[in-house]
Amino acid sequence: MAVQIAVSGAGDCDDRVARLAYEVGRGIAEAGATLITGGMGGVMEAASRGAKEAGGLVVAIVPTPHRGSANRFAGVEVVTNMGHARNVILAHSADAMIAVSGAMGTLSEIAIALKLGKPVIGLETWSIDGVIPAPDAKQAVEMALSRLGGRHD
Repeated sequence: MAVQIAVSGAGDCDDRVARLAYEVGRGIAEAGATLITGGMGGVMEAASRGAKEAGGLVVAIVPTPHRGSANRFAGVEVVTNMGHARNVILAHSADAMIAVSGAMGTLSEIAIALKLGKPVIGLETWSIDGVIPAPDAKQAVEMALSRLGGRHD
């Protein structure tokens, strides 16, 4: 079973943060892992684009009540109609999480993942106990995989 890595981040971000998220998504796919996001715009869309362009599987867990609301790079769309409560599904579904920048939704996903004992790698995000800071996108992916025992297929 493939490793599933969640990328968490704001639905709106600047070009620099989008580039970081793109590189993280691409790295996840190149490592043979599945990318899971909240499926919307910003960091989620940039990471999804990176993973898709690298040939990876992109799973979007969307907060809306209908299909077709995920960003265009999602390969699988899971419709929850749960709003922010879908953050729990995202955290439970991931083996590890990489938080890229982000706002309050990102903070909630980080907290849930940490509560579940999942490794959380931070890339220019919240500095809180349990979040392992990464200096760049490549190392963020490497750090997430290494905390899973290198398993990525």
